[in-house]
Amino acid sequence: MASCSLLLHRSNQLYERLVRYVQYLSPLAALAARLWIAQIFWNAGIVKLQSMTATIALFRYMYHVPILPPVWAAYLGTGIELVFPVLLVLGLAGRVTAAFLFIYNILTIISYPQMGMAGILDQVPWAIFLLYLTIYGPGVLSVDAIIDKLWRKSR
Repeated sequence: MASCSLLLHRSNQLYERLVRYVQYLSPLAALAARLWIAQIFWNAGIVKLQSMTATIALFRYMYHVPILPPVWAAYLGTGIELVFPVLLVLGLAGRVTAAFLFIYNILTIISYPQMGMAGILDQVPWAIFLLYLTIYGPGVLSVDAIIDKLWRKSR
């Protein structure tokens, strides 16, 4: 009985040590999530920017953005896809940026019903990472963390 208890105790200690070490990877995981998501939106913005005439045509005939005229939606969508990834990479206004891109992702699905299930399934991991970043923030490797540290020092 004692050996079973000792084995359980040692297993628990090993597990706790492992968890402590893995937690050190948390900032890198948040940074990797930010970089991955930012790259997806950035690339989409670059493609739109390369031919605004084609982008405007897409917004006029394919994407059905509610409320906004197609030309405005094309420029606004391109701007969002070029500015917000930079904010996300920097971790500046990280939670707000991630929440905004999460909502933008949903609007993309709504605005392009021809996307199909395969396109929607591509966007599910993006949504999960954006939701994670919205809830937990951009991590310690971010401008937000630097601002927070400076703010706490100045008080």
